[in-house]
Amino acid sequence: MSNPADSYMNFRDLAEVQVEDVDYRVHVCPNEASSIAVIAPHGGGIEQYTSDIARAIAGADFNLYLFEGIRIVGNYSALHLTSHKFDEPRCLDLLSNCDHVVAIHGCRGEKQQALVGGLDGPLKASVARAIAELGVDTRLQGHKFPAIEPKNICNRGRRGVGVQIEMTMALRHQGPCHEISAAIRSALMAAPKNLPRGRLNDSGR
Repeated sequence: MSNPADSYMNFRDLAEVQVEDVDYRVHVCPNEASSIAVIAPHGGGIEQYTSDIARAIAGADFNLYLFEGIRIVGNYSALHLTSHKFDEPRCLDLLSNCDHVVAIHGCRGEKQQALVGGLDGPLKASVARAIAELGVDTRLQGHKFPAIEPKNICNRGRRGVGVQIEMTMALRHQGPCHEISAAIRSALMAAPKNLPRGRLNDSGR
């Protein structure tokens, strides 16, 4: 049986059925000094622990956006708006002023893995390397979450590129999440500033 959320074509469809501050909440913490955004579009009870990881990465240095399920049960089935349909206006507004976007997601899996995708080739490689150096099985290719759809929320910053990190449940629940968050923060701190707008290919050219 399909999930009710599968029928949503966009956030407007979701908002016609689900009630803010009853079924879900939106948290936006802008930082005018930063052009980096860390987001968890399936936070709270939708994909567990992704909000916590996004908060740890953003800290006080980066822009933060969370869309969180707060239902007692059924958060995923009611609120999981797939990434290329996720167009919540406050998220889009925040990303419109950001050069770098990192989206934190959760997927199933009993093995601790990080599956990295998105259209920002250089940052994607940097983030994946930082995670892999912790001894975590990290995949850049050959997984089912490439996040190369231009409308994927991770690619909707002002340069049209971004990074998506899918973390298995085993990694989110039992893995070195504090160390992973710190490693991703370090990669973002080292990201180049004042980049030109326009999509980059995987080689960075």
